Amino acid sequence: MTPSLQVQADGPATDTKTAAGPAALATGVAASGYGEAMSEGSNRVAVVIEDDADIRNLLQAILEQAGFTCHASDNGATGVEAIRVHQPILTTLDISLPGIDGFEVARQIRLFSSTYIIMLSARDEEIDTLMGLDAGADDYLTKPFRPRELRARIEAMLRRYHMVAPVETGSPAPTGQEPVGEETLDLGSDDEDVELPDEPTTDGPEIGWLSHNGLRINADMWLCDLQGAPVELTRSEFDLLLAIMNGNRRVISKDALALELRGDYASGGYVSDSDRRAVEVHMANLRRKLNDPVASPRYIETVRGVGYRLAVARV
Repeated sequence: MTPSLQVQADGPATDTKTAAGPAALATGVAASGYGEAMSEGSNRVAVVIEDDADIRNLLQAILEQAGFTCHASDNGATGVEAIRVHQPILTTLDISLPGIDGFEVARQIRLFSSTYIIMLSARDEEIDTLMGLDAGADDYLTKPFRPRELRARIEAMLRRYHMVAPVETGSPAPTGQEPVGEETLDLGSDDEDVELPDEPTTDGPEIGWLSHNGLRINADMWLCDLQGAPVELTRSEFDLLLAIMNGNRRVISKDALALELRGDYASGGYVSDSDRRAVEVHMANLRRKLNDPVASPRYIETVRGVGYRLAVARV
């Protein structure tokens, strides 16, 4: 970790190592009332994997004021073990760690856990963001960061799940890489009507399940299976698939999906190119896990330049 990394306080940018310091920022977190706003609920466990002691202490302060029981590690190997033992719903992960880097740590975590990973790094190139998301991270935040922004992302994550029981962390969630890019399905002319087949169905007595071409998803139980076999998805992948299934053949734009992932769908908000690219990366990983080729999709179609929709139902 480069010693010159800084974390910005809420307000004008300052060097926390020479000005306010993590202790002062932690006091600011408490004074903001954020801890009270998020102290409801239980079983909020978080793991911080960060080798810089000052930033690690700051992250612990933010998370503890948010109502989390926080466990910290200064390297990737012990961080992976902490996640295995404590099964957190949230993990913050630095990239530049001693031993194994954050990308490899994320891949190892995804072998057994669906914890929500926010990757924190001073690397601000697009390729670093894409590599982090492809390794299994759900979100990526560049340093120096503002505690207010991190808190907002945590709030958005909690809004999305309403503190329902997380996915079981004992079964494997395979990872891998798939080339990401624009796929080739055309929407057609603006005047062309889009055919709307039957919506995904609920399977009789199994209330809450949405089914399509052998793929099933249940938002209440946070489960997904394909031809009867369980599919382990990250939380972002699960949310994307659920949005596509609920949307049926309606085209859902990348902007709308990005806002859905941020928990801002109802209120709207600014969507950057990086946000759209993150949706593409998550969607590519989702397709890989579903074995759903772009050329002949069975579950998710891409409408070039617009977004995604559910593929045509097959008998």
